[in-house]
Amino acid sequence: MADLLGRTVLITGASSGLGAHFARICAAQGANVVLAARRVDRLRTLVAEIGDKALAVELDVTDERSVVAAYDRAEARFAAVDTIIANAGVSAPGRSIALPGDALTGLIATNLTGVYLTVREGARRLIDRGPAGSKDGRVVIIGSITAHLTGHGESAYAATKAAVAHLGRNFAREWAHKAINVNVIQPRYIATDISREWFASEGGKAQIARFPRRRLQPIETLDAMMLYLCSDAAAGMTGSVIDLDDGQSL
Repeated sequence: MADLLGRTVLITGASSGLGAHFARICAAQGANVVLAARRVDRLRTLVAEIGDKALAVELDVTDERSVVAAYDRAEARFAAVDTIIANAGVSAPGRSIALPGDALTGLIATNLTGVYLTVREGARRLIDRGPAGSKDGRVVIIGSITAHLTGHGESAYAATKAAVAHLGRNFAREWAHKAINVNVIQPRYIATDISREWFASEGGKAQIARFPRRRLQPIETLDAMMLYLCSDAAAGMTGSVIDLDDGQSL
């Protein structure tokens, strides 16, 4: 696994699922981890598990003032945040013709605007600080392979994920000369709080049976790529959108 010693990683959506998992693996590889989410009680439980290398900060990614405050708290504890995992996301399943407008607005606010605000604020601070005494910047955006697939009930969600994939590439181009690398990982269906109820249903089980490996994607299949993209070893990799879906889209 890649070494993250000396890095400070801010992870959004860290109260459960992928975010909590990424916090554990980054801390295990030597990073300080800033656990950011709205459910602070869950974050504190995770901090108690990880120890002194972890900090819990309340964060609503849709609120720019909340984003700024989260970075302020992170810097007060660990100095520079040099690595960002933009993981927070929500779903709003439903046929397009019936999806309420406020559900669409909320989806875009978290999945697109939230990524934009979180990543931009981190990059702004890295650029203002300059290269002296800090690690090169690393940004990993958690997208979804639905960004380039079609399916019933996923049009709005898929559109937000297509948007953040393109956003990641544009950020990478804009900040390439500032030593900030931006990449996107696109998994598919993993057992998380968002998806667990559906995949326990008969319809969900039938969907799993159609996957080539007849299973949900194990969360651990993301570990090596995540740690690599956060590390110094990924110095030459930026602007990549990586499909990593356990073959579910085959």
